[in-house]
Amino acid sequence: MVDEPIDKSIRPSAPASEDPPELAKLPPGRHGLSREFVLYNQRERLIAGLAESIAEHGYAGTTVAHITRAAAVSRRTFYEHFSSKEDCFAVAYETVMEDLRKRVSDAFDGVDDWPRAIRASIAAMLGFLAADPNLARLCMVEGLVAGPVVAERYDAAIQSFVPYFRAGREGRSPVALAHLAATTEEALVGGMVSLISRRIVAGQAAELEELLPDLVEFTLTPYLGRAAAAEIAGEG
Repeated sequence: MVDEPIDKSIRPSAPASEDPPELAKLPPGRHGLSREFVLYNQRERLIAGLAESIAEHGYAGTTVAHITRAAAVSRRTFYEHFSSKEDCFAVAYETVMEDLRKRVSDAFDGVDDWPRAIRASIAAMLGFLAADPNLARLCMVEGLVAGPVVAERYDAAIQSFVPYFRAGREGRSPVALAHLAATTEEALVGGMVSLISRRIVAGQAAELEELLPDLVEFTLTPYLGRAAAAEIAGEG
């Protein structure tokens, strides 16, 4: 499975020599930290502040003041990094989705057997989202209401998961899979994302990993049949 190349310019790498936690508030005055680390720290805190604010107020209700308060930075610092709330959201969305795509891709590529590679990639996705409910809401729910630019990116991000499932057709008899429509993979991804999004909206993001068996069975059944899909879904 070939994933889209990752744009390394979206998110700068943290300087390896710096010890302070990424999202910790920087000490006032002279702190001896490099300018690169300070900018990285501020940017990461603003993204986290955006996610926190959106979780509390929703995208439409979030203001720059909410973001800067949550990030513990000044309004001036915000505008040194982003031109607007919309710009901040677009960068945050790409940052989170970049991380998610890499987790899914690494999990898929790490398993040779396609059905179990699908299971591993779904597990990686659920684990990533469950680890931070605020970021889960940002990338899986709010992307739909954050304006046309982000909506296009949302659609492109969702479509990027389709080839993982389409790979299930490879090496299989066309006769055996003749019942599959051309849009099967898009429907599977759409159904999976819909279920995940509903759980996030319901405040159950932290429990998303519980969906793994159901999602694995749901996505593998069209290719393997229900019995074989259920067997793989139940593997621990």
